[in-house]
Amino acid sequence: MTSDPALHRIRIAEREMTLRLVRRPRARRWTLRYDGRQHLLCLSVPPRGSVKAALDWAAGQGDWLDRILARRVAHQPLDHGATIPFQGVPHRIDWLETRPRRVEKADGVLLVGGDRAGIERRVLRWLREQARHELSTQSSAMAVQAGRVIRSVGVGDPRTRWGSCTASGAIRYSWRLILAPPDVLTATVAHEVAHLVHMHHGPEFHALVAALLGREPKAERAWLRQHGVALHAIGAGAAVTGA
Repeated sequence: MTSDPALHRIRIAEREMTLRLVRRPRARRWTLRYDGRQHLLCLSVPPRGSVKAALDWAAGQGDWLDRILARRVAHQPLDHGATIPFQGVPHRIDWLETRPRRVEKADGVLLVGGDRAGIERRVLRWLREQARHELSTQSSAMAVQAGRVIRSVGVGDPRTRWGSCTASGAIRYSWRLILAPPDVLTATVAHEVAHLVHMHHGPEFHALVAALLGREPKAERAWLRQHGVALHAIGAGAAVTGA
């Protein structure tokens, strides 16, 4: 046990790990995730229940942790010559100091100028702008289909989710969705917009997601499970998530 009551030391897969336990009012089961930024485990549990039982369960997830750690990829800096996906298509960062500082997209290339030390900052800013525009546009259009009004759309860099929606109608997404193929981004938009109508993951919610998207988003969910770790390794603040 540490000085923070939410933090625990557990032994899992022959490793001593720090685990943060959080009780979530809407949780119905135990959920374990790996935070690669802080190299700790995050255990979400229902509002009531045995802490010891939850910790014992987490300690038994060694095979899962081995798979997660095996999938870790090195942080990929955004520098001259690096290749990153944009809307699922590889783009090479091409820097020349005398070019304008603002990023410009060409055929398979992201052109950027200014001092070299600022390449990552400028490319990240541009990616976030592109993500905010695309996600706002699609969210607004899909909200009309759902018969709802969105209060706001924002982007951030959450470690463990691709989007979130509040009961007041505020939606936030991971900017990293702009790196993924367009269908993956659109499927995530359908998921969050459906939460404007159903704040749960019951049958009605999934039926609305399929109606908004025009199909079940199985392929898109599978793509994120397979490639999400690599997306989080791109640029500053790379992270690894599991579960």
